Amino acid sequence: MMETLWQDLKYGARLLIKRPGFTAVAVLALALGIGANSAIFSVVNGVVLRALPYKDPDRLMMVWGRRPLIQAHAGMSEFPVSAADFIDWRDQNQSFDEIAAFHSQPFNISGSGEPEFLGGVRSSYNLFSLLGVEAQLGRTFLKDDDQPGSRVVLISDGLWERRFGGDPNIIGQQIILNDQPYTVLGVLPRDFQFPRRGEIPAGFQFPRQADLYTPLAWTPNQMANRGRNFLAVVARLKPEFSMAQAQSEMKGISEHIKELNPQFNKNTEISIVSLHQQAVGKVRTALLVLLAAVAFVLLIACANVANLLLARAAARQKEIAIRTALGASRVRLIRQLLTESVLLSLVGGTLGLLLSLWGIDVLLAISPGNLPRVEGIRVDGRVLAFTFVVSLITGIVFGLAPAVQASKPDLNDALKEGGRASSVGHNRFRGFLVVSEVALALVLLIGAGLMIRSFVSLLNVPAGLDSRNVLTVDVGLPRAKYTGPQQAAFFQETIERVKSLPGVQSAGAVYPLPLSGAEEGSNFSIEGREPAEGERFNAGPRWVSPGYFKVMGISLIAGRDLADQDSADAPRVLLINETMARRYWPNEDPIGRRIGFDYVTNEKPNWRQIVGVVRDVKHTSLESASTPEMYIPFPQFPSSFMTLVVRTEGDPLNYVSGVRSQVMSVDKNQPISNVHTMEQLLSNSVAERRFNMLLLGVFGVVALLLSAVGIYGVMSYAVEQRTHELGVRMALGAQTSHVLALVVREGMLLVLAGLGVGITAAFALTRLMSSLLYGVSATDPVTFAAIAVLLGAVALLACYVPARRATKVDPMVALRYE
Repeated sequence: MMETLWQDLKYGARLLIKRPGFTAVAVLALALGIGANSAIFSVVNGVVLRALPYKDPDRLMMVWGRRPLIQAHAGMSEFPVSAADFIDWRDQNQSFDEIAAFHSQPFNISGSGEPEFLGGVRSSYNLFSLLGVEAQLGRTFLKDDDQPGSRVVLISDGLWERRFGGDPNIIGQQIILNDQPYTVLGVLPRDFQFPRRGEIPAGFQFPRQADLYTPLAWTPNQMANRGRNFLAVVARLKPEFSMAQAQSEMKGISEHIKELNPQFNKNTEISIVSLHQQAVGKVRTALLVLLAAVAFVLLIACANVANLLLARAAARQKEIAIRTALGASRVRLIRQLLTESVLLSLVGGTLGLLLSLWGIDVLLAISPGNLPRVEGIRVDGRVLAFTFVVSLITGIVFGLAPAVQASKPDLNDALKEGGRASSVGHNRFRGFLVVSEVALALVLLIGAGLMIRSFVSLLNVPAGLDSRNVLTVDVGLPRAKYTGPQQAAFFQETIERVKSLPGVQSAGAVYPLPLSGAEEGSNFSIEGREPAEGERFNAGPRWVSPGYFKVMGISLIAGRDLADQDSADAPRVLLINETMARRYWPNEDPIGRRIGFDYVTNEKPNWRQIVGVVRDVKHTSLESASTPEMYIPFPQFPSSFMTLVVRTEGDPLNYVSGVRSQVMSVDKNQPISNVHTMEQLLSNSVAERRFNMLLLGVFGVVALLLSAVGIYGVMSYAVEQRTHELGVRMALGAQTSHVLALVVREGMLLVLAGLGVGITAAFALTRLMSSLLYGVSATDPVTFAAIAVLLGAVALLACYVPARRATKVDPMVALRYE
């Protein structure tokens, strides 16, 4: 058996080498299809299929608050929780082995070296034991480290190498963070990062990379606080409990908390989601759609190679007939032909794997910044196995039907000198392949068309601001060094200094920055009005400097702008956006009305008067619906973290060094971070949709070209087979136009059949990508019609070229054709 297989392999290899043109075309088509599949699968494998790099990751859960009323208004499904709620969850549940809380905390590191702004996380001491992570050097937190006044820190491997040169004596040393000394307890493993991209919703402003971890170290008053919701919660499910059981138990705990604390927890629920789902849920659908798209490309490539094999089999009819006459069984012939096709496919798969290595680099280069778990995207054993299996199956798929067709020759016709074997069966199967190619290409092109229309619709959404020539830089002040009035004074002085730079037209400050993904909500009271049963007055707070709206080009609709006179000792004021005005004062003038809110205690409201209404601005993303927002002058409510916004005359990035020098002239230890232009942020906000659109578009174009080549090949073969018939027709007086119409009609009938099948399939399949679309229906008739016309036109051209060649047949030559 092995000897026979070896003979088949050697014979097949010799045939492929003897026909380099056929081999090159087939291998290239297969390499493109298999390589694209391997590249996309490597992304799906690294992002979706690979287990999270923690101990028993399938038992790790995220526990969130849910507020259906706010969710209905803002489109949010997950909310952070207060310290007191977390402690109740931790102490009252029986479903989890451990439960830990954490939140983002920026740090300024100073002392030796240049000051640097670092992303950090404050967590309960048991976060690392919950995740099953140990330090590579030193140790992680103990319970005693999580006490009020504790100043200990864990540092990432990257920070250790970058700033401290990998010094093994770093353990026990003190470093200066936010102008206070912290003792280094340990260095975390090289590949550790928590949270990773995707594990926390972007709206909660967690750093993309955390270099520092410190304990929460709460005081008793902080532990009792229910008015500030800022914590994310991760938990490890006990082996004997299911997620549904945990959800049921946490629902009961939530109801108990509501009864005891209706002022803070009314209309609040608890939601549990697996950490893996949290990390990949948003991109899973898009990646699976892309994987299905490249599978379609591969199927079209298979159809083309099958057509090549059918044409080649027709040329080998005499050889196969002789082998049959000499006693070769049909099974033996099929095995030989399948061996050749599988060998061809494996060669194509090897080249495709090499192409996928380049393709992965391209995918990572154009991938959106929020693509989670990118560190796991690589060619590993699973990708190699996938490529081998796909290559093997591909060789069988495109080789089986031609092998079966070729293995039953008509011996009488095939062995005649100059005889032509009947090709009726071949032609029927080639017609089936054309219909299949057209249908697959149409589905893929419609998907790409929907993505393109969706992307265009998103780009046409007004952001509510002028993003041109605006520089943004983040500045986080250490709270130990800057109190509220000092924070306001720092930013006011910095803004004035930046304004003095040559080429700067205006400057201001804001938190959070538009299009940054930040999503915060605060309850408030309206003077003289009580909310209806189950209703909450809620809006997103934005802290801004006077002059901010001018910098960003945000239009004032009614009332007045903030001014320098709105200082700390002036009457409390604020501005609101259009949506807030419409929602809470639909038939009234909101100017002069008063609202009250308090972020910590929610006691007697601190009343603020509405002095202006501004245009809606997109703060989370372009596709998010506008929500109520209120703009508070930061001198009256200082913040330690602000984003400086600077409108310049030229390229904003040319002003970075000037802005940095002005910040450091106010405080030499104060770094800046997250330097972007607003146009970059606008582009980043649509990066995910652009990535999906670009890949589907490329796959659609490849499918269009492959299907056109397939149609052309089939029609060229048909013309060649009918040369004698066409010559007779022309010799008997058939007009050129009649011959042209005859050939084109034959091809277009196949194309129309493929379009019909494709449209039917697309109506069913495009619904699966509804969540990826914006502003267009998954069954948009304009897209369906336009793509069908485009594919039909390309197919018509592919039919016309060989049909035109058929009209050039010399009747005398054709009559002698055998």
